[in-house]
Amino acid sequence: MSASAEATVLITHAVGLHARPSVKFTKLAKSFAAEVEVAVAANGPWFDAKSIVKVMAAKAPKGTMLHIRAKGDGAAQAVKALVDLVQRNFDEDADHARSA
Repeated sequence: MSASAEATVLITHAVGLHARPSVKFTKLAKSFAAEVEVAVAANGPWFDAKSIVKVMAAKAPKGTMLHIRAKGDGAAQAVKALVDLVQRNFDEDADHARSA
């Protein structure tokens, strides 16, 4: 039996899941062996969280509940890391502070 995990997280980033956050999200998802999927509705459609094209196509604005699920090795760690990234506004606040 394969490990699995899922969670839901609110996007609070001012412009949502746009280009830079999408790149960070997919890069982090790719760092895990688990199969990771994401959706903007609980019943889907679900798409590959490791695909920048598919993640950007979601066009998830601020206020969207992002659904994340994973299965396989490191599933729980992958979901937790992605939820943490979204909750940290994709680390955009720190990036902007450094460049200001």
